[in-house]
Amino acid sequence: MAKVPYTKPALSYTDQLQRLKDRNLTIENDSKAIHLLEKISYYRLSGYWYPMLKIPKSNHIFKENSNLKNAFKLYCFDRELRKLISGELEKIEVAVRARMIYTLSHTHGPFWFDDSTLFQNNWTFNKTNARFTKDFSDSDEEFIKNFKLNYSENLPPSWMMLEITSFGSLSIVFKNLKPSREKRFIANSFGVNETTFQSWLHSMVYIRNVCAHHGRLWNRNMSITPSIPTSPINPFLNITTLPNHDVTQPPIDLNNRTYYILSMIIYLLNTINPNHTFKEKLFDLLKKYPTIDVKAMGFPEGWENENIWKWKNIVISQKWYNILSKKIRKKFNKLHF
Repeated sequence: MAKVPYTKPALSYTDQLQRLKDRNLTIENDSKAIHLLEKISYYRLSGYWYPMLKIPKSNHIFKENSNLKNAFKLYCFDRELRKLISGELEKIEVAVRARMIYTLSHTHGPFWFDDSTLFQNNWTFNKTNARFTKDFSDSDEEFIKNFKLNYSENLPPSWMMLEITSFGSLSIVFKNLKPSREKRFIANSFGVNETTFQSWLHSMVYIRNVCAHHGRLWNRNMSITPSIPTSPINPFLNITTLPNHDVTQPPIDLNNRTYYILSMIIYLLNTINPNHTFKEKLFDLLKKYPTIDVKAMGFPEGWENENIWKWKNIVISQKWYNILSKKIRKKFNKLHF
């Protein structure tokens, strides 16, 4: 289809409000509606009233009994969900940094990240180290200032360097490491193999960026999808697909939906701190917003029966899991309190 120039004009708040009314959206209080349009914006809110549109949605006509108040509630839920997820991703990021720094520094020395022989792709290695150099140069952390004053190396040891780099850089460094016992150990420490772990890291960086830029998350189809582990060490998900409405097509993977992301976060937190309260906080949030349709978030039928979504989980170390026979492992993966 040929592209055409964009000719839609900018509308005043009053005109925006009238357009919503003309399209059958119930507005209970005009002054409050104008306030929301002014402080949040028409376009940002449109992502939350979009589910209320009749089919075809391109006509922009709202279903009966649709109102702005419900769209705003959905916006508030999404905002609180992003804050909750951001806090948990921080815990995972810190734990990943700690494990990588400790494991690789004890095997390859404090400056392992500057050793090109440990990495697969030289171009990625050089680009990452250029990023490290800039981070080091720009940092105003006191421990970095002290290092610059007292030591001759171009970059500090990994326990300093990785503290001032982004989660994205951390993810790239892990992915670019050559296959090794240390790389496997780091991934296994979080209950998955190295291929799954690097996929999950990449996905968490993407989710963290969505949250940081206040993007709509609750019913998002993720453009960067985490892989589905084939043999996780601890209980994960039995249901990872949804039936396809077109029976001639294969089932639809759930790993691009918010439900899967939440499950992934719970799985990782279970290995970091089995006493975490993320599930409780999430359940409290859903209770606070009872009108939220969890199916729109990708929650499948029977999700509450999944081991990982039950109140408690059994988590064991990689060492003891490897000792178990394959038959006992299968039984273990079905256990739950």
